[in-house]
Amino acid sequence: MLPLGPDLPHTHPRPVHWLATAAALAAVVAGAAVLQPSDAKATTDTSTASAPGSGAPVVKAPDPTAADYPVDCGPAKLDVTDRASGDLDGDGRPETVAVVRCHSETGTPPSGMYVLAQPDGKNSEGGNDSGKAGKSGGSGPARPRIVATFLDPKEGMSIKDFALRGTKVSATLLGYSSEQVARCCPDLQREVNWQWKDGKFVLKALPVPGSV
Repeated sequence: MLPLGPDLPHTHPRPVHWLATAAALAAVVAGAAVLQPSDAKATTDTSTASAPGSGAPVVKAPDPTAADYPVDCGPAKLDVTDRASGDLDGDGRPETVAVVRCHSETGTPPSGMYVLAQPDGKNSEGGNDSGKAGKSGGSGPARPRIVATFLDPKEGMSIKDFALRGTKVSATLLGYSSEQVARCCPDLQREVNWQWKDGKFVLKALPVPGSV
């Protein structure tokens, strides 16, 4: 199992490994893969795409502010802090990767990262309204579907350097070596990426700087 990060430059060095977090992330990605379309394959990056077949209409990428995320923010609102769209699985329809977290004026709440697909044609009512980033429940247009979870806020990590290049989603995960570390100042980091391969999203952790 790979460790998930060295100490950040502003902290004192110490040999802390995120073994449990690495296992949890791998389990999350593996579990989310079963929610993907069975005919999915990797292809190009675009915010709109034509549906399979000649002369098919353009399909718009899902709107991340309209999705209903499984995040409980209590009275606070849920912010979409970053987003990117592309055809991640090669089915001719673009997905959107959204980074979200509960709104806070102080500290850094943990982030979640989700892959969104267009609705399946059914209205989506109810859901977790406390964590809504955009539209409320009801009989309006169906919301985008969450088809994969790259990072659950329950893991207690935040994200920087989020990017989508081609079909590869990359980010730097930031975390904490102990409960005593202030939530404003994560002291661990690890660069990771996700890419669709052989019918599922595969998580790859990049080597720790200075490791062999």
